[in-house]
Amino acid sequence: MQPISILGSDAADLAALLPDRLDGQVAVVDRRERADGGVVDARRTSVTGADSAYVTEIALDADGSWTGSGRVDGIDDVLDDLAPTHDYLIVLGESRLRVPVVLLSEHFDADDVPGPVLATARSADDVDLDKLAADLADAGPWITRETLVRRVEASADADRSGAIATFTGRVRQRDAADDDRTTHLAFEKYEGVAADRMDAIAAELTERDGVFDVRMHHRTGVIEAGEDIVFVVVLAGHRREAFRAVEDGIDRLKDEVPIFKKETTEAEEFWVHQRE
Repeated sequence: MQPISILGSDAADLAALLPDRLDGQVAVVDRRERADGGVVDARRTSVTGADSAYVTEIALDADGSWTGSGRVDGIDDVLDDLAPTHDYLIVLGESRLRVPVVLLSEHFDADDVPGPVLATARSADDVDLDKLAADLADAGPWITRETLVRRVEASADADRSGAIATFTGRVRQRDAADDDRTTHLAFEKYEGVAADRMDAIAAELTERDGVFDVRMHHRTGVIEAGEDIVFVVVLAGHRREAFRAVEDGIDRLKDEVPIFKKETTEAEEFWVHQRE
């Protein structure tokens, strides 16, 4: 699934226009507050354009919980829940996601958002929709653990495998009962370098006897407490080879891949590597 964030007063107008240019299933998540302090109503509506496209609209309740379909404890959960059944996700009013962004306001600039800016305009009518759709199709997709499992299951050696082992790292709220609660983590990586190093680790692990395919993915940007950060998936002939490769894979990823973590708790914010 390919997500995109739209920020600015004209965000809803662009979100209504864009699905016509997208090929597949489209979801819209609206985190904006109304001018009266209320929230946008959650609803499902049909749109015209791409074959059998539809929009699922999900809104944020006054108490901070989500309404709509699926398990929606946080924004990453929304992305994970919609990824298997949608090709695109349009998010309104959320500036912290490291996903492609459209800025429709003079109050935002590229330094305000962690994701790549695909377009800036004064209004939705000023956006080149065809170019935006093409740029979005070329952007990096939202990867889930299930995505990686499906990829290893499609491996040429899948008929020789008797095991798929996975590791999922998630945001821990606290180490001890009396610790300040961690609200979220923010991850930054050296673009290209981190991906190349993960690919090299996966390739080296795949050279082991009995290991047929290894996939890794580490999310970046802001990830909230309880949500997933990193996945390692191994396809192997037997469980022992699978478990060993998973453990070595996550250990090497943490030790060798240049990804930096900033932790925000109820009391403070700090870069984790500066305290290690």
